[in-house]
Amino acid sequence: MDIAKRFTQNPLIQPEDILASVQGAEVECLLNPGVFKFEGKTYLLMRVAERMKQREGYLSTLVVDPTKEGGVSIVEFALDDPKLCYDDARVFSYDGKTYLTTLSHLRLAESEDCINFKVQPKPLLLGLGEYEDFGMEDCRVTQMGELYILTYTAVSEYGPAVGKITTRDWKTFTRDGIMLAPPNKDCAIFEEIIDDKFWCLHRPVVKVDSWSELNIWLASSSDMEHWGNHICLAKTRPGMWDSQRIGAGAAPIRTEQGWLEIYHGCDETSRYCLGALLLDLSDPRKVIARSEEPIMEPLEKYEQQGFFGNVVFTNGHLVDGDCLTLYYGASDTVICAADLSIKEILQTLLS
Repeated sequence: MDIAKRFTQNPLIQPEDILASVQGAEVECLLNPGVFKFEGKTYLLMRVAERMKQREGYLSTLVVDPTKEGGVSIVEFALDDPKLCYDDARVFSYDGKTYLTTLSHLRLAESEDCINFKVQPKPLLLGLGEYEDFGMEDCRVTQMGELYILTYTAVSEYGPAVGKITTRDWKTFTRDGIMLAPPNKDCAIFEEIIDDKFWCLHRPVVKVDSWSELNIWLASSSDMEHWGNHICLAKTRPGMWDSQRIGAGAAPIRTEQGWLEIYHGCDETSRYCLGALLLDLSDPRKVIARSEEPIMEPLEKYEQQGFFGNVVFTNGHLVDGDCLTLYYGASDTVICAADLSIKEILQTLLS
């Protein structure tokens, strides 16, 4: 049951529209942006994944290096080196150390009409320090008054962690460091204080041997710095569209019926769809309803074919009355948008 009305202009932004930030690299993927309004314009804070152009017989990649001009270094290994293990397009290891084949940063794109975007020529935010030396990914943007709170995936050899940055003017940034220790990601902070506390959704990775749990959790904080009272809010469901992993999208949306959260889920075939959770307004620990079927599925060619196919994935949206505009990544390659009716989503949950 796909109820999304995709923009006819999709894809809105493609890799060929973006200048690489490092000489000798190319933009491999554009992925699910955080979204916000500022001074009358719509902004996308995109994850841009760059990859070195490969030379024959070698595998090279980029890593964060604040000592270098541009903030990155290139590492290269011979393909016939027995210490190299390379059997995945996204990750490899050398002498027991893990590397990503791409390095991601966060870059802004701006628009006056929510459709046509101008992409800044340089990254807005690059990884910094040992907890981000494999880059920054999948930023969510929460606005509370004039304060913008960025939660993102900080990637390093320690695994994915949740980093937090704040800004008021999008020129100066306060880096608050690691908000939730690894392995954790998909963190979205509510845009209102509830019961005198801040709240966030997040997704820890629980692994025991070959068994793992990839569920949506909820936490609260009195100061937005120290998070606790963690509970598992929603679990994967065997045999359903979200059987393998689930994770939060952007900040939940206040409706009369409850907090509406758009989330992603995938099945055994790694097909990513979108669904919805409805949480109690006064106590978000209580789940009122949940999508039995996806509200959006990878149906279009640009959603089915790409770097990692059959994916629709969002962590950014705009709300205008009943209209929910989702900006989403398709097949880990391009940026797209679609409109949904909040009333219609609620009807699928409460009928």
